[in-house]
Amino acid sequence: MLLSHPRLPQIRGSPSHVLTRLGRFLWQYRIPLGLLFLAALLEVRYHTQQYAITRPEHDLDKPFYTQCQEPAVDKPRENATFVMLVRNRELGKALKTVHSIEKHFNQWFHYPIVFLNDEPWTDEFMRRMNETASGGAIFEVLTQDEWGFPEFIDPNEARESIYHQGKAGIIYAGLESYHHMCRFYSGKFYNTPALRPYKWYWRIEPDVDFYCALTYDPFVEMARHRKTYGFTIALAESPRTCPSLFRHMADYKEAHDIPTTTLWKAMVAPSWVPWPFRSLLSSAFNVSHTDRHGDGWNLCHYWSNFEIADMDFFRGGEYQNLVKELDKSGGFYFERWGDAPVHSLALAMLLDAEKIHYFQDIGYRHDWFSTCPANAPGEKQLPLSRALELNKPWAPEGRPDDPDAIGCRCECEAGEKGTKLVGYPSYCTRRLTMPNKARRGSWWF
Repeated sequence: MLLSHPRLPQIRGSPSHVLTRLGRFLWQYRIPLGLLFLAALLEVRYHTQQYAITRPEHDLDKPFYTQCQEPAVDKPRENATFVMLVRNRELGKALKTVHSIEKHFNQWFHYPIVFLNDEPWTDEFMRRMNETASGGAIFEVLTQDEWGFPEFIDPNEARESIYHQGKAGIIYAGLESYHHMCRFYSGKFYNTPALRPYKWYWRIEPDVDFYCALTYDPFVEMARHRKTYGFTIALAESPRTCPSLFRHMADYKEAHDIPTTTLWKAMVAPSWVPWPFRSLLSSAFNVSHTDRHGDGWNLCHYWSNFEIADMDFFRGGEYQNLVKELDKSGGFYFERWGDAPVHSLALAMLLDAEKIHYFQDIGYRHDWFSTCPANAPGEKQLPLSRALELNKPWAPEGRPDDPDAIGCRCECEAGEKGTKLVGYPSYCTRRLTMPNKARRGSWWF
């Protein structure tokens, strides 16, 4: 018997005979089957619309400035610092970054730099950085509690898992130190002693380039506009690094009855499988990057090697309680959860989208990914400014009618349409800025 149904006779014989009998059955019950199919389509349509992102009446996040400014060197500063996690052997790469940020920003504003390391600092590293950082340098050595396995994780089991992750070719997953770093940046980073005196931080990495003169104080503007977190690049996470992270995040959100924000909706790829099959399939096959209802994470996140943020949010109870729950699950070691997706999903869960700022006027490169705006045209470059004497020459300027031509003395050449996004698709940047956009082109549909 090939098919069995209480109202369907047994079907035997050749395949053509089976198809004939099946066709007759489908024709006989075409109306109820059609209604069932229509109901499934309507249910899927209704379900996916629950994740539609409401269009705001006006833009909720705009560039702070769209041209060069005379640096306000005599104005009050925010309680802020740069921070770099680096080792002594990376001195050359660290100097490259510090020279770049000094030239493009800190020559005017003189914020300090906190250097973090899990090893004692060499005299040479400290001397060179004290000579280079115009706002002063602070050197902190992390403790075993901050940089090591937590007491509830068996180090031998964790190291075995890390070894197999590396053998499987999961990016950076075979490096024990990388797992420690991701866990540290996700939680304990914000309360490390050297950072406790500060409210704001700007994270920088060894061997990065800044391309544009930032002639205003981003800390002051973030505070003035009541922003919490700022980014330059958003991209998709490597899927194999964190297959269960979104499930843990979504379970926490549901268990604590946290309302769904528009930014959370921007992170979600709703399932097109009709109820109840989407949740059944997700549970039965343990589908990665899905919640228990079968909806998925689109893997988009803010790339956290550049971030400017208010540490009060990350030190707060909501965020710290979430990270403690994630930590207990073991995902920082038995998978390779990165701090970037942890930060991003937490922000999406706990903040309104308007608290996030997109620094589209900052030109930046890390590894093979970079972003750079077109230069603002003409007099907007303040060609006679003496304060910007070191920031020339600059790349050709954008067109006067180009709304993306907002860069200040950027040294990279942007494309004809303005912002140049090199090395990765811009889908995630567009997706994660969508909740703040009042005007959306055809792409949004």
